[in-house]
Amino acid sequence: MKKIHRLPRIFFISFCLYIFSNTGCLKDVNPSDAITPDILTGTVEGLTQAVNGAYALFKDHVVFNGTADDNNMYLRQYFQMSDFAGDDIVCGQVTEDPFFLSFSLNHSPAQTNSRYFWFISYKVINDVNTVIEAAEKISDPDATINQLKGECYFLRAFCHFNLVRFYASPYSQNPDADGIVLRFSAGEPALKERASVKDVYASIIDDAQKAADLMTQPRGVAYGSKESAWALLSRVYLYEEDNTNAAAYATKVINSGRFQITNKNSFQRLFANAQNSAETIFCIAFTAAEDYGKFGSIASMIYSDGNSGWGEEYASQSLRDVMNEHPEDIRWSYIYPLKDDNGDLKKKNGIEIYYITKFSFQDGSPTLSSPVMFRLAEMYLNRAEANAKMNKTKEALDDVDIIRKNRNLQNALYNGVVPGGSTLLEVVLKERRIELFAEGQRTFDVYRNNLSMDRTYWGYHLPGLKETDIDLTKKPTGYANMIIEPNSPRVIYYIPIDEVQTNTLCTQNP
Repeated sequence: MKKIHRLPRIFFISFCLYIFSNTGCLKDVNPSDAITPDILTGTVEGLTQAVNGAYALFKDHVVFNGTADDNNMYLRQYFQMSDFAGDDIVCGQVTEDPFFLSFSLNHSPAQTNSRYFWFISYKVINDVNTVIEAAEKISDPDATINQLKGECYFLRAFCHFNLVRFYASPYSQNPDADGIVLRFSAGEPALKERASVKDVYASIIDDAQKAADLMTQPRGVAYGSKESAWALLSRVYLYEEDNTNAAAYATKVINSGRFQITNKNSFQRLFANAQNSAETIFCIAFTAAEDYGKFGSIASMIYSDGNSGWGEEYASQSLRDVMNEHPEDIRWSYIYPLKDDNGDLKKKNGIEIYYITKFSFQDGSPTLSSPVMFRLAEMYLNRAEANAKMNKTKEALDDVDIIRKNRNLQNALYNGVVPGGSTLLEVVLKERRIELFAEGQRTFDVYRNNLSMDRTYWGYHLPGLKETDIDLTKKPTGYANMIIEPNSPRVIYYIPIDEVQTNTLCTQNP
């Protein structure tokens, strides 16, 4: 299924200007006569449609390089570029799909998944900048207008944050390093330097705080809210290593009373029913009509029922080894071993097939979900990590135990005691890995904590791997790049070629 997002005319006008006055990334735009500039700037209905159009960009296959490719979608690229570069998902074969460059970390300025993610991120940012400028022209705006404007500040912060995570080194390594190009107006000059990582983070925090103050009329978890802005702030402060604020904003979300941690039963339906889950803070809502199926869905690469989805990437041995300590852990319900008629585990090219189902089964479809971007469990884990780094052992382990109690591990709580052989931070990060696997966080969690990524397990992330090489009873040896250091230039993506060619002030990553 191909769905081309069509833009209101004012966006068409501003994007045309953007082509000549900003980057050269935008290849094709399809204008619409549905909303005129006067309607957009003068009515709540016009602003609402425009903001809703920005949300749609996260899930639509937008025209890029002359086509609306089934593989091009913000969320698909977001999860593949993050999780496929980590140690929780293993590649079962060599492929020409650009996501393989994420697995192998053999990045290129011309790789399509990265180019599209950059392009569509700035497209969202340009849209919300246009709405913010329109809303600011309205004298004496009411709470509805402020809500919409706040959502735009939230989306701008969200997009800038995801960009700086992919295209710049972690804040903890060098806050003065080159970050990304910050865009605050649809009419900005084409040539603009990359802001420092520190300045990008300051901008994100400023936008998120503005968003939280403006959003007083929540429209549901499919839209920005005060609490989603707080959740973003908690995550950003954690990455910035401002542990006091990371814990404080996590607490604001937890104490808001709007959300509840799912128990062992409801957790099994969280991702298939994200829009109605008590734990969801913010998700990108898909409908049945937006089920992109075998070719274009997020689930297509990590799950297959035999008819839908490619199912060529699996839960890694590394992840399963971490989880094997507790087979009763309900989080295993999102890892599905594929077995033959004799009950034997199937393999692809010698790699054991353990599907991941966190993006499946909404409305019963194997390829449909409403991906969760922020949820309450993360807030407990953010607070736990922040407290661990502030040497607050009991507070950190109490939050970890809240998660474990609700994941069928009530008989395996820490009760304020760090187990022998582990540090407090290791305990918290282990829980983050198990709780948040395949949710786009693991890779960032490793490198922002200046840890190495250990990929010493069988899979096609190993260069030169052949099926005859695979022996799952042994660790692979003789393969390069199995352990990636946090300061390796390979952990971030190149600035896409489109940007550096048209914006000559934008320097390339090494």
